[in-house]
Formats: sequence, structure tokens, C-alpha cells
Amino acid sequence: MRHETDRTALFNQLAESYSTDLYRYAMWICGNDALAKDLVQETFLRAWRALDKLKDVGAAKGWLITILRREFARTFERKVPKFTDMEKVVVADEVELEPDERAERELLRTGIMQLDAKYRDPLLLQVVFGHSCAEIADQLGISNSAVMTQLFRAREKLKKNLQKDGVTGNVHELF
Repeated sequence: MRHETDRTALFNQLAESYSTDLYRYAMWICGNDALAKDLVQETFLRAWRALDKLKDVGAAKGWLITILRREFARTFERKVPKFTDMEKVVVADEVELEPDERAERELLRTGIMQLDAKYRDPLLLQVVFGHSCAEIADQLGISNSAVMTQLFRAREKLKKNLQKDGVTGNVHELF
């Protein structure tokens, strides 16, 4: 068991390092600011309780993401959340985008959220967090080849849907 001072320092380091990334991921999966903040808070609460189980600090980000995904799944077990229309969700960007860029980003976001979870989750883990195929495989409990296949299919489905909506170009360049 970690000494209490070390445990607190480690927890504070994790919170400072990953709270923004966890919030960004929570917003992607739920599309609701309040729920995303609650998910991050619950994630850190569960992480605090289970901190002694974290053997490799280098794997902390993946560990926290897994906790957040499981906590999100639990929200559906406890109650049915009020769904938010993804077209109305506004996530403030640090850099203000031009109207065309905002429209393109919104089309991309909508297209990604319309994908089946099987394809959306690996794509978000790669695009939002920059995870490698091996890290995604570890997070989702699937093989590297399955991740590569799902990422390829996700991009192809997204490309097809975006072109159907009038967006042209190469979807691979959008990432």
C-alpha cells in the first residue's frame, strides 16, 4: 500500500495531467457538459478508491479512460439520461474558427457520432487521445488487427456518409 502522502501526490498529479483529456472524451461520448463533468468527477472518485491497484503509473491514462467508459455505461444502468441534440452542443475552442471551419467540424462531429459504437470508439480514442492501435486494443480488449480493421471501416463509413451529405475530399486528411 502506498504511503498516504505519496498516494495524495500521485492522485493530484493524475488529476492535473488528465482532467482536461477526460472531460474532452466525456463530451465526445455523451455530448452534455454537466454529464461530462459528472463523469470526470466519478472517474476520479473511483480512481482514488482504487489507486492502490494502479501498478504502472505510465498506464494511468488508459486506466482512467477505462474507468470513465465504465462509469458512462453505469449511467444507463441507473437511469436513462436526458439526451441532447448533438447539433446544439457547443464546445468552446481555444482558437475561434471561421464559419466554414465550424461547419466542417460540426459535420465531422455529427458524422462520427452517427457511427456504430464499434467503429466510433476506436476512432475517438485515436483522434481525440492520439492513442496507438496497441493502446486502443488494450483499452477495448480486442486485437491490434481488429482495431486496424475497425479504424479503416470507421473512416470509410464516415467518408461515405460525409460525401452523401455533400462534403468532398479525403476523410483521412480531416484527422
